[in-house]
Amino acid sequence: MVTKDFPKDYITAAINEPIRKHENFKPIQVLTSPKGETILDFGQNLVGWVKVAIQGKAGEQIKLSHVEMLDKKGVPYFENLRSAKAQATYTLSGNGIEILEPHFTFFGFRYVKVEGLSGKINPNDFTAIALYSDMKQTGTFECSNPLVNQLQSNIQWGQKGNFLDVPTDCPQRDERLGWTGDAEVFSRTAAYNFNVNQFFSKWLIDVTADQNKNGSVPFVIPNTLKGTSFDMPVGAAGWSDASIIIPYNMYVSYGDREIVERQYPSMKAYLNYVRGAAKKDLWNTGFQFADWLSYRADDSQGMIGMKSAITDNYLVAQCFYAYNTEIMIKAAALLGKTDEVQEYQALLERIKKAFQAEYMTASGKLISETQTAYILALQFDMFPEDLRLQAVERLVKNIESYEYHLTTGFLGTPFLNPVLSRFGRNDVAYKLLLQDTYPSWLYPIKAHGATTIWERWDSMKPDGTFQDPGMTSFNHYAYGAVRDWIYRTVAGIDTKEAEGAGYKEIIIKPELGGNLTYAKGSLETNYGLVSSSWKIENSKLILDVEIPANTNATIVFPTNKVETIKENDLIVNEKSKIVGSGKYHFEMQM
Repeated sequence: MVTKDFPKDYITAAINEPIRKHENFKPIQVLTSPKGETILDFGQNLVGWVKVAIQGKAGEQIKLSHVEMLDKKGVPYFENLRSAKAQATYTLSGNGIEILEPHFTFFGFRYVKVEGLSGKINPNDFTAIALYSDMKQTGTFECSNPLVNQLQSNIQWGQKGNFLDVPTDCPQRDERLGWTGDAEVFSRTAAYNFNVNQFFSKWLIDVTADQNKNGSVPFVIPNTLKGTSFDMPVGAAGWSDASIIIPYNMYVSYGDREIVERQYPSMKAYLNYVRGAAKKDLWNTGFQFADWLSYRADDSQGMIGMKSAITDNYLVAQCFYAYNTEIMIKAAALLGKTDEVQEYQALLERIKKAFQAEYMTASGKLISETQTAYILALQFDMFPEDLRLQAVERLVKNIESYEYHLTTGFLGTPFLNPVLSRFGRNDVAYKLLLQDTYPSWLYPIKAHGATTIWERWDSMKPDGTFQDPGMTSFNHYAYGAVRDWIYRTVAGIDTKEAEGAGYKEIIIKPELGGNLTYAKGSLETNYGLVSSSWKIENSKLILDVEIPANTNATIVFPTNKVETIKENDLIVNEKSKIVGSGKYHFEMQM
């Protein structure tokens, strides 16, 4: 059971960054729909409101209706708002130019339908104002592929639009809830984009406050689903274990030991809940979201001849049971809880044996032949060591069978490229990153000009029609978790855990691929700026690195020709080099 009697210092920690107005946007064009509607296009799917500076007659009403998308005919698409009206209506006083804007709501939109104005609309009278928590941007990334750069922008805007006091799932419809699964899968990426230490610190206090007496964690925090079908005292893998995963991710990203120490009773209570729900160390009971929104074949939109990618719910749960236990081992070690370290280590061994007995044949074939099944089993070392390489081969063959398209859902996607890179298949990881037809990260950008991450891989289908309007958001950041891999692998910026967390001990290890000719990334850490920039010129690789004060870094050079590595014309002749703070310039053969 988790105590709800918070000490006084919780009150200070619970004060989150204020929500502020940020970027302003003017319409990039004024459109007329086939129905004769006047539509302002602000060029960016954002969250906030429109400020109007307008003059009119007393009693005239102006109505602004906010939508994310236009259909293929150019008509505003309202259906995915469900019961949300997403409208602002103003009645003019007739006293000259009036400045009108709301203060107690927000909308998710790119397009605004304007009604009530007579005469030609002046787009300069309208300003879209982006609204989100006052998080400082900390990470940047750029490469030679413009679609990947747009993906980077989409991921950041997805976070901006959904980090409004709590990490919401989507901002435009009648929901806007703090779904734990979305926050969990994206938390490490979030910490690259912006400084979210206090944002998540406050939200995790809410997690503890709403945690059920049996240790389970509601699917939405704050738990506004009480009295609905989702209000049940159970936990779901990948969702409820945000209570364990996010505190540790914040420690790794910021070196914030106190957040783990404060949340540890909650973390332990949730793991104890799962242990109680499991039977002989096998978590195969209760409700599960599993690999939410993974690829489903559709006769008109799916890849021809490709089957749906459905992973067994409890296979997924067992992998996350292991993931949670592995984190608890690390958290207990961090806090000096030696007895609990040993307890959790023994538990982890039993969890893996139970997985192997239930979901794997003797030759290493899983009962679910999906990308997600092999990704999770490889990520969390569920295979015996001698069967891991064959599992990688099965994973790669599966990806090849889908013509280098991903089929993963919310829980498989974050680990897809990291697993491939870990096991030496960076070539496949890059092919997935750069795939631009459905389903892929770049499909929404290339086919439909997306400016945020979508809820579904095909929220808008290749033929321009929409997915189920009951659950189709165009600003839903979960699939943007790939940015974690982009930072750590393409730019090559990472941190050691344990004593080196929070970029006290930095790893610079860029891995080249995808015909990229340059990539550069930077991150503002608590110690200062760390950056990694590489480019290819005439078959020569140039690597520039900056390391902040009071830290050190291990630089792993992306070449096997160690004899060609030079630092300012001095031969390095090593595959890696440990350096202190400063700026470094290296050149080497590919």
